[in-house]
Amino acid sequence: MSGATEPVGVKCVVWDLDDTLWDGVLLEGDAPRARTEVVDTLRTLDGRGILHAVASRGDHDRAVAHLRELGLLDYFVHVEVGWDAKSVAVSRTAAALNLNPDSFAFVDNDPSERDEVADALPMVRCYPDSAAADLPERPEFVPERLTGESLRRRVMYQAEQRRRVDEERAGAHRAEFLAGLDLVMTVRRAREEDLERARELTVRTHQLNTTGRTYSMEQLRARCADPRHEILVAALTDRYGSYGTIGLAVSELAGDDHVLTLLLMSCRVVSRGAGSALLHHVVARARAAGRRPCAEFVPSSVNRIMLVNLRFAGFAPAGERDGVLLLAADPAATPAPAPTHVRIVDGDDPASTPAADATPPAGRR
Repeated sequence: MSGATEPVGVKCVVWDLDDTLWDGVLLEGDAPRARTEVVDTLRTLDGRGILHAVASRGDHDRAVAHLRELGLLDYFVHVEVGWDAKSVAVSRTAAALNLNPDSFAFVDNDPSERDEVADALPMVRCYPDSAAADLPERPEFVPERLTGESLRRRVMYQAEQRRRVDEERAGAHRAEFLAGLDLVMTVRRAREEDLERARELTVRTHQLNTTGRTYSMEQLRARCADPRHEILVAALTDRYGSYGTIGLAVSELAGDDHVLTLLLMSCRVVSRGAGSALLHHVVARARAAGRRPCAEFVPSSVNRIMLVNLRFAGFAPAGERDGVLLLAADPAATPAPAPTHVRIVDGDDPASTPAADATPPAGRR
């Protein structure tokens, strides 16, 4: 193996096709069958939430058609087949999936191709085709934790790709596209199975983040059990499928105040109005409990958009709290309207259907 010496966990495996995924060369007239050990590895890693992509030489349409004929195309979230260097194909794949190349593995039967990728992208781990059967046993291919969301990762990425293509096609009619997405946000109290994703969001989300605070699993678990605190998670779906858990609100119930100590939203949904929808829900929840909605804010070089969202929602400076800027919404003021294109569902209401469990309509799977 070549590449990074202390790798993070693998999130995506990029496969060569000829004489790697299958035996034979497609452009030489072969009709190669997929290698059994490769198919087994594809299925095992897919079940762990690890993505698969293709970087191979040849004719793109012919390769895609053969993958479909073998019943394997759906396992791949991105396919690069052409005549560019393999490192270029891997880089394009990382950009398309919005993943860091240090979480990538590359499998190819040709040592020169592996060397080319390793030289251009030393953070990518490279393996020969002979190692394919053993990949699931290697520690870098065994995630520390498996959640329901990680197990749906491939389907979520494929839905995002369809969504992105259709949005680009909409062009100047993007507003109509957004209005027709049928966006549903489900907000509910965090449960044990949500805590790993909540922790991950606090570490990885910086732009749409009010305070930049991070929490360990133990801290989140303690706040869930403390009646003086409330942790809400938000999931989002549209007609294409699920975005997964994309928002988090951590609040402290202090006297008559409902104080947001952290509100964040994944940058993946910044253009969907999801941040405003979650903020509106938290404010409405606080008002319904007879509390004054408040929010702490710690400015950074990238999170000014969250201050703008707070001000548009009716929050105004109200002094400091433990040395941190405190904003509050006037209890007598008319609440800011919720985004009309996002339907909010209370996931704690048994009569509601959680968005994360929603099934996309036929033809959009």
